[in-house]
Amino acid sequence: MSPTRQDAWSQDEDLLLAEVVLRHIREGGTQLQAFEEVGKQLMRTAAACGFRWNSFVRKQYKSGIELAKKQRKEIKKQTMPVEEQSVQEPAKVENVTSQPGCEQGSTITFPAVVHFLEGLYKRAEDSSGLEEDREKSFEKINELEKKSYYLAAENERLSKNLKAIEEDYRSLIEIMERARKMVVLQDEDRQQKVKFQMDKNGNLERVEK
Repeated sequence: MSPTRQDAWSQDEDLLLAEVVLRHIREGGTQLQAFEEVGKQLMRTAAACGFRWNSFVRKQYKSGIELAKKQRKEIKKQTMPVEEQSVQEPAKVENVTSQPGCEQGSTITFPAVVHFLEGLYKRAEDSSGLEEDREKSFEKINELEKKSYYLAAENERLSKNLKAIEEDYRSLIEIMERARKMVVLQDEDRQQKVKFQMDKNGNLERVEK
């Protein structure tokens, strides 16, 4: 039984949770499987991961969830023709007599069988090449998604820092404005306390009130 943690979630943990859940959605898995996988990595319970996802993280990745669902549909569309072709392919063996070197209704010849098998082998190679391209595309998509998750998290962090800087700047401006007003009031008070009077010689002199 893995130990449970009660400490707060970090930004990296939220990012890992989002990556795993979106991958399971894209690949046709369940969110429960995703929560269990993340729980094992972070030493947390699946329930804690599920609560964190539904209460906070899921709201940050609404567009990512929609994209993962669309990708899951595209994957199903791409894999269905391949499966249908693999099921229907053996039926073509009955049409060996239609290959060059074997007339319709005649006995199947060895060259015809060889030609037919070569055709099957070529189609299998083409299908294998498509499968490799598809795997590479999925790997590229996963890599780009991870980068997008990181950039989104980094953008959120920078936005919070910018907001904090703006608040500090406004506070500084307010302090400077209050200081300026205090200086102006002190100057006015000082001017009001000063008066002039004429001395015995007829000269003006400043007298403090």
